[in-house]
Amino acid sequence: MFIVATFFILGEKSPTQKLVSNTAKVESIPEKRAVYLSYIELNKHLNGKNEVDGKKAIDEIIKNIKDNNLNMLILHTRSHQDAIYPSKIFPTSRYVVEKEGNELPFDILQYFIDKVHQNDIEVHAWINPYRIRSGSDTKNLAPNNIYNQWKDTDNVQLTEDGIFLNPAKDEVIDFIVSGIKEIIDNYDVDGIHFDDYFYPNKEIDLKNYEDYKNRGGTLSIDDYRLENVKKLIKRTYQETSKKDVLFGIAPEGNIDNNYSSNYLDTKTILKEGGYVDYIMPQIYFGYTNEIKSFNETIDEWSKLIKNPNIKLIPALALYKSGSLDKYAGTGREEWIRNNDIIKKQIITARGKTNYDGFSLFRYDNLINPSNDNMKMEISNLQSLLK
Repeated sequence: MFIVATFFILGEKSPTQKLVSNTAKVESIPEKRAVYLSYIELNKHLNGKNEVDGKKAIDEIIKNIKDNNLNMLILHTRSHQDAIYPSKIFPTSRYVVEKEGNELPFDILQYFIDKVHQNDIEVHAWINPYRIRSGSDTKNLAPNNIYNQWKDTDNVQLTEDGIFLNPAKDEVIDFIVSGIKEIIDNYDVDGIHFDDYFYPNKEIDLKNYEDYKNRGGTLSIDDYRLENVKKLIKRTYQETSKKDVLFGIAPEGNIDNNYSSNYLDTKTILKEGGYVDYIMPQIYFGYTNEIKSFNETIDEWSKLIKNPNIKLIPALALYKSGSLDKYAGTGREEWIRNNDIIKKQIITARGKTNYDGFSLFRYDNLINPSNDNMKMEISNLQSLLK
């Protein structure tokens, strides 16, 4: 990848409770039913369209979400250090205009917000904090893309696998947080959402770590990286708290991988206050997955939440329906042999004490199912949601 507001009774806020007092926002609902709308869908449904046609496309997206009995949209607002709204910090996203930096036909984020709130749907702005590009091509970057400002510094790294911001730099954290402030200061979003793209690789910060050790730092390189990511998460939470906007993260479902690859300290952020309001682990596993089963994994995540104010909202792999799950060992044919897995997973998740809803990855799989098995999976899901 790869993002649910919880509302509380008026009164004093604890460090991990956020009070949404804006009455224009969506009323409290018993179960969050979310769907991801990625930059891939934005590109497909909006890119190159004028204001009239673009708004029609958004109207259709919102109608489809509503008709499928869902009540939360996780909207890719900034996927590659760009924006689907008029920004003073980021160029316009090449996934909603023909060329990065081109003028928007209209404020896409604002129109989404207006339409979802009219339909009692929440919207969370989905952000990839460190990614600039998925490849190494820089010629299509807009002049005001942050890479062009920082390319001669160690704030950014260019590799064959992509272009990334350096998580070890305070200037980078300040930059990311400034972008979050721009959204929550100007738009009535219900939440800010990060997915699992944290540390880009194990080389980006080696010089910074060496400098840290030379200054007397005592942390291991793994702990150093965990602290860098926690700094960003804590700063983001502080900013969203000021506006009563919720903050959640969708980490990789395998908890161990969050430590060894992404450097996300899930144990700390789910135990202490001041980090997140909800966790949306990508539990993209079936029940018979030989490596990581759904039952085992959702139990692990549920038990990891020590702070009662943090809610569990598992992300589920609708996209796998009808497909071979090649990393599932003996369970690799589960998504082909069954068509009610998502329904069963929601029933299982509802039994967890910290459960607050679910999310589906992603919109196009829900609206344009690619095979008959996926169609039946959606039909069985709807029998549960109606």
